Amino acid sequence: MAMVVIEVAYATPERQAILTVTVPEGTDVRTCIERSGIMQQFAEINLEEQKVGIWSKATKLDAQPRDGDRIEIYRPLIADPKAIRKKRAERAKQEGRADKVTGGRPDAKRRTSE
Repeated sequence: MAMVVIEVAYATPERQAILTVTVPEGTDVRTCIERSGIMQQFAEINLEEQKVGIWSKATKLDAQPRDGDRIEIYRPLIADPKAIRKKRAERAKQEGRADKVTGGRPDAKRRTSE
């Protein structure tokens, strides 16, 4: 049976790990992660809750990586990026740095005539 070499990566703000594992061709992502031993190094990894990807593209645990692929385990977001952008836009409107209707930059002529 043909074997493939896969990397499994995970990082926290404090440390990161990229482990290499050799598995039979056709092995799924979940098994590659489990066989890499990364879950023993990072007890907080929960494959039922965390998303995974191959080369920064989200994938499912039953996908089959190819030789040379890197499987990445993603940490949950601390804050919702959409909510942060919305809050920043509202603040810009209140401070006059954004048009109150469109949210875009205020017209320079209108701003100087106010």
